[in-house]
This record gives sequence, C-alpha cells and structure tokens, in this order.
Amino acid sequence: MGIRFYKPTSPGRRGASVSDFAEITDKKKKPEKSLMVRLKKHSGRNHHGKITVRHRGGGHRKLYRIVDFKRKREGIPAEVISIEYDPNRSARIALILYEDGEKAYILAPDGLKAGDTVSNGPDAEPNVGNCLPLSKIPQGTNVHNIEMQPGRGGQLVRGAGTVAVMNATEGSWAQVTLPSGEVRRLPSSCRATIGQVGNSDHNRIVLGKAGRTRWMGRRPKVRGTVMNPVAHPMGGGEGRNSGGRHPCSPTGVLAKGGRTRKRRKASSKAIIRRRKSRRYGQLK
Repeated sequence: MGIRFYKPTSPGRRGASVSDFAEITDKKKKPEKSLMVRLKKHSGRNHHGKITVRHRGGGHRKLYRIVDFKRKREGIPAEVISIEYDPNRSARIALILYEDGEKAYILAPDGLKAGDTVSNGPDAEPNVGNCLPLSKIPQGTNVHNIEMQPGRGGQLVRGAGTVAVMNATEGSWAQVTLPSGEVRRLPSSCRATIGQVGNSDHNRIVLGKAGRTRWMGRRPKVRGTVMNPVAHPMGGGEGRNSGGRHPCSPTGVLAKGGRTRKRRKASSKAIIRRRKSRRYGQLK
C-alpha cells in the first residue's frame, strides 16, 4: 500500500495522487463474473422520483461485487486466490475459494495475501482474516466487519484502514471500542473478522481536480447563502448576507453541532461511552 504522485504536467495533475495498487495481486485479472451484478443508478432519487440525497448523479459505470459480510460457511477452510480492487468501496476485497469449490468475496484485511487460508466459525483460530463470534475473540484483538445483530452480517468498521478493538466479554454481551472512540455493547454471539481493514492510505489520496469527483458520481455543491429564500433557509438578503442563523440544511437541520440521532432510538441503550466531537467535546 502506498501513494503515487503525478508529475505537475497540468493544474489538475499538480498535487494530485492515486493509490499505487501494490496489494493488488494481478492487475490484468478480471473480477469473478459469477459474483457480479448490475448496479443501477438512482441519482439520489427515491421511488417517487424525488431527490432525497443531493449532489448525486453521473459517474463511471460500475458492476457491484457481491461481498460476503455474513461468513456463515463454518468448518470449511478457504484459500485466498487474489486481492482485487472494488470500485464500490474504499477497501480492497479478497477472492476466496472454499474446499467444496464455492467462491466468495470478503473484505481484505491488512496483511492478508494470496495463498493464505481463512476460516469461519467458533472453532477458527483468531488469525487475520478469520471470522469468529465475539465471545471467542481474545481481549485487545483488532477486529472489523462487526455484526450488530447475530446472523445479519457485518455492518460496523468496513471502510479502508478502520479498526475496532475487542474490550471484554461478560455473559451474553461483548464490549467493543469503535474507530470513532465510541464504546458499544453488542451480543457476544455477533461475529467479527480479525484484523484491520486494508488500504489504510486511502485517506491520503488527493483528487486534484473536480473531474475526478464527477467520475465518482458526485455533483457540484452550491452554498445555501447564494440561493433564493424559496430554495434554502439561509438564502436571500441584500448583498452578501451571512444567513442570519446558524448553518443548516435545506430542511433546517443544523450543520454544526446539531443532534442528528433520534433521542429514543432503541440501540442508544447499548452505547456505554459516546464518541467525542472535535468541536463540542463529548456528545450526549
């Protein structure tokens, strides 16, 4: 893993950088066709055709790789065939082949390479790439792809370079420290994968030009203060007005420090220690 910098042959190239893709085993190898499906674009629109997520649209055509977040095939060792690029996520993915002939994609943790063997289930060793219940993972172990409900599949800690730490297990509950600093209680029967997600240099990439953002399906953003009052709460006014209120979204949701989590959300009782905000200290 590393970063490759362009020569400044143009203003867009100056300062731009890309991943060197050093961990990719075979750059000419095509993805597994049986594990790909067509990815339909919605440009941020719901089933009524109304834009519910702004600044989405366009972008390069992609095929979705079906990644196995559940890892339910127990007791069958699998060999890592290759480490591949996935355009749909920041992490790399690993193509594995089970002994019974079935193939699957999993998130590629740091240190996993072609030829390694991974396994799933409570009897698996706590080695990099293996998937175990939280009750079987030793304290202080780095984990990723963590389930929130048993059997639902990994939902937490899936981005490039992210890692959580297994704190303790007591009875039917386990305690995990997430990358944000939040300490959360989860059922000990939930599964997690050992190791840190690979491609940890992803956050150091500099796009360099607006076009690369458009390739990823991100459209330009317009400040609310330059809009008309009918389009944004901060719009309108004579001259350059600052808005006359705290920064907010078109629907009035505060942009800096406002609460975005539901007060009566059921999973709030599972949070032992909340994450810390850089601006306002500990969130409540």
